Amino acid sequence: MTGIHRVGNEFTAAVVRTPGSPFVLEQVRQTELLENEVLVKIVATGICHTDMIARDQDYLVPHPIVLGHEGAGVVEAVGDSVLKVTPGDHVVLTFLSCSSCRECISGHPACCENFRDRNFSGHRIDGSHALADQQGGTLNDRFFGQSSFGEYAVANEQNVVKVRKDAPLELLGPLGCGIQTGAGTVLNSLKVGPGSSFAAFGAGAVGLAAVMAASAAGATTIIAVDIVPSRLKLAMEVGATHTIDSTQGNVAEQIRAITGKGVEFSLDATGIPAVINTMIDCLRSRGEGAIIGLSKPGEKFTLDPMDLLNNCKTLRGVVEGDSLPDQFIPTMIDLYMAGRFPFDKLIKFYDFSQINQAAEDSEKGLTLKPVVRFS
Repeated sequence: MTGIHRVGNEFTAAVVRTPGSPFVLEQVRQTELLENEVLVKIVATGICHTDMIARDQDYLVPHPIVLGHEGAGVVEAVGDSVLKVTPGDHVVLTFLSCSSCRECISGHPACCENFRDRNFSGHRIDGSHALADQQGGTLNDRFFGQSSFGEYAVANEQNVVKVRKDAPLELLGPLGCGIQTGAGTVLNSLKVGPGSSFAAFGAGAVGLAAVMAASAAGATTIIAVDIVPSRLKLAMEVGATHTIDSTQGNVAEQIRAITGKGVEFSLDATGIPAVINTMIDCLRSRGEGAIIGLSKPGEKFTLDPMDLLNNCKTLRGVVEGDSLPDQFIPTMIDLYMAGRFPFDKLIKFYDFSQINQAAEDSEKGLTLKPVVRFS
């Protein structure tokens, strides 16, 4: 086993003890590092909406738990079978897939048939845990295969992505989930191309990542839809050609006024049923729409099947941008370093001790993409 930190490594992590309670910084202890695992010293971790709904148990994960799933850092140690990275490598942590089901084998690991077990069970596949508290009590972990709200994270070889060392590592964590989701849906799933028309419903971090990706892909009509003026202003700065305040009139009609017959591609990053309906309505004939925003559990929306049929529209759900992270995350970094993907404009940094403030600012819409940094 290569590296210096193994069994008994102690460090500070943010623990959620009961649903809805705040993050509490505690000293935790790393248990054994398995042969396929990687110990990463975390530099910074993004905060995502999924962290909050897991904290509040709107999405069922076991508590107490260490959350965090947009980590970036430096490899500290690797298990005996790990070949992909070595100590000292810079890495971004992403979702974990099984690598053996039909979807993984066919190149779609974000659709992994074992996605929930690998990312939300709170333990390894064998039922063991990588973390324990100071009293030796169980801490649920393995959140997205990483639980990166801590000074260290234990990930799998499968979900660490080696990245170039000249890129600013403290910025890169959100590429592992939120930014990847928006940009990947545009580039990998919808395959927006040069000259295309595109609309993003919701101009938060995910929606704006989609806007930036559409611009990088050469789309010539890029419409951002939201209700917050500051977000619409930022959308114009990062690639949108038009913005629409959805509180002001019929959005689909405004989109048709801009495009003539509707957009070729659209996505919803809000998860709000009424917004999803509008997103579908604004598509032109043979248009393609994607749902990427999280809805409340059990929430439903209605479709007009004759609209889909007569206009040959396509609607799909997309997870994690349908990305192959080992390829796509370095691609996003290359685009950023070339000045073509300015996702840094979405980020505000917080000290790790301010994690609860960062989460609150995100929920209130004051910060698009909070990132907590570790000293």
